[in-house]
Amino acid sequence: MNQQVHILIADDDMGHATLIRRNLKRLGLVNPVIHFKDGQEVLDFLFRKTDGPHWQEGHSYLLLLDIRMPKVDGVEVLRNIKADPELRKIPVIMITTTDDPRDIEQCHVFGCSSYIVKPVRYEKFVEALRKLGLFFKVIEVPRLSERKHLLLNNRPGPGEGQVKGKEINPRE
Repeated sequence: MNQQVHILIADDDMGHATLIRRNLKRLGLVNPVIHFKDGQEVLDFLFRKTDGPHWQEGHSYLLLLDIRMPKVDGVEVLRNIKADPELRKIPVIMITTTDDPRDIEQCHVFGCSSYIVKPVRYEKFVEALRKLGLFFKVIEVPRLSERKHLLLNNRPGPGEGQVKGKEINPRE
């Protein structure tokens, strides 16, 4: 994966987010990682609803998105991203404990790139993350264009509130 790809992790379980980050690092992925603890924070970042951090022109992003989160759930976040003419280019990988076939189908209908069920056992979860990291090493992700975003998206973004996502040092 291109070094410039920023990995966005939206998961209210800090333990899962840390496990994901550490296992990607073990595979040699040192891409910048930004963690959001609820769906509203992701929407604020992507739709620039606050003066806080937001996506940058010319950068590429990949989103690992949990479904069950406070404030705004992952399905609603996915629906909003894929409805936006520019943001829809962001690959969204659902990574969640939810294995309900209705959720899986709904996420694919809304445009998720992949759907991964978090295994309950630690060893299985680590193995799934290892495979995900290997996948990240071979994919290409398009860059976002602010000009295109402004031209194509003349509607206000969803949600209100402050961005509380913070950049995580990828060398931790």
